[in-house]
Amino acid sequence: MATIKGLLKRSPDTPEAPGVHPQALWSFRPRSDREAGDAIVSNLLLHWFPSKVYKPSLDWSYSFWLGTASAALFLLLVVSGLPLLMLYVPSVERAYQSVKDIEYVVTFGWWIRAVHRISAHLMVVAVALHLVRVFLTGAYKNGVGQGQCREWNWVIGVVMLLLTLFLSFTGYLLPWDQLAFWAVTVGTNIASSIPWIGPTVRELLIGGRTIEQATLIRFYVLHCIMLPGALGVLFAYHMWRVRKDGGLAKADHEAVLANQQPVPPVASKTYTLLGVARGTAPTVKVTSVEAPDLTVSAVPDLTRRAAIVVLATFALVSILASAIPSPLEEPANALVTPNPAKAPWYFLWLQEIVTDTTIRIGSFTINGAFLGGVILPGLLITLLTVWPWLDRSSALSTGRWFPKDRRTQNAMFLALVLLVLVFTVIGMFLRGPYWNFYWPWEAWPEIPARI
Repeated sequence: MATIKGLLKRSPDTPEAPGVHPQALWSFRPRSDREAGDAIVSNLLLHWFPSKVYKPSLDWSYSFWLGTASAALFLLLVVSGLPLLMLYVPSVERAYQSVKDIEYVVTFGWWIRAVHRISAHLMVVAVALHLVRVFLTGAYKNGVGQGQCREWNWVIGVVMLLLTLFLSFTGYLLPWDQLAFWAVTVGTNIASSIPWIGPTVRELLIGGRTIEQATLIRFYVLHCIMLPGALGVLFAYHMWRVRKDGGLAKADHEAVLANQQPVPPVASKTYTLLGVARGTAPTVKVTSVEAPDLTVSAVPDLTRRAAIVVLATFALVSILASAIPSPLEEPANALVTPNPAKAPWYFLWLQEIVTDTTIRIGSFTINGAFLGGVILPGLLITLLTVWPWLDRSSALSTGRWFPKDRRTQNAMFLALVLLVLVFTVIGMFLRGPYWNFYWPWEAWPEIPARI
């Protein structure tokens, strides 16, 4: 009897039986490699992570965890958008007043709106920087893994960037103030410059020939249902493809250079012909691409760093929302045109290109809206999409920052990125009335609003 009681009374230091997980949060705080592996299989939240990850893939200086930050910002947009969804009225008569009530009447409504607005802007920046990082490291190229399709995951990333831009653009109109109304007017006018189908495209986008109730409803539905749904589905597929492709591209690079270490042959395996050959057996060399000293369990090493990035993103947005108020100008008025009327900041580079490509030679005028607003951006997006199939750099350059055989294409890519940034700065700070250029030390002339 005493022996049975002694067996039933387990001391605190006695290890648990394999497969038994008594603590509530064992999947987030595993005590062994076995529990870490079980956590990936049994926990729905962690199931998209691999059981083992390469240590170099977790380096802060490689990916800067921009993808995780983008996902955190998208989560913030959804969470902060839910109370705004309940309080906002998508009507041209009541939209502006409902936003004003959120800003000045609802408790902490100003902060929720600021969180939503800043998260949207930061998500555009984070997704764009994530795309830049993937290009510069050649992470869209396949490595040594079997069945990799990193090129198509790159295409998914480009589509997600476009959806992020349009998600922010559709939300820009919802306050129904002068800033929103005329920014959307400038943006949709660029679409109307497409020959033959331009006016039809604009009418389809805004629901008519003028920006009114039909436009507000369409943008509201796109912003709250269709675009977030499409972005969420693509994000889930994007993460699944990262998992299927063997993790980040740096893991493949490390597998080629560092992980192929010679290991002794297995003693129980027969290497000679049918095991009946006599004399000296042929020399056998085998390699292992799974280096235990370069891999760690996804739980808690990967999950801990992901949690740090998510919490840091939340903290940054919260601080910025407390310090930067959300703008709300006068109610939208189609009869009063601000001078200058500017597109949203992430489309200012397009507006600047439209101006620079509008050329007048006598009575002949080159349509800058079509050339700079449609043709050039279309070619840029097409080239960006198909570039993984045009890249001829070696597999050794996959997952590396600035390898030698990618210097030319990385330099050209950075030049294009710098050009977009310069055009954005010019459009934001150096364009004044009538879209004229003014240096920072030059005063803008007093121009009354056009009626």
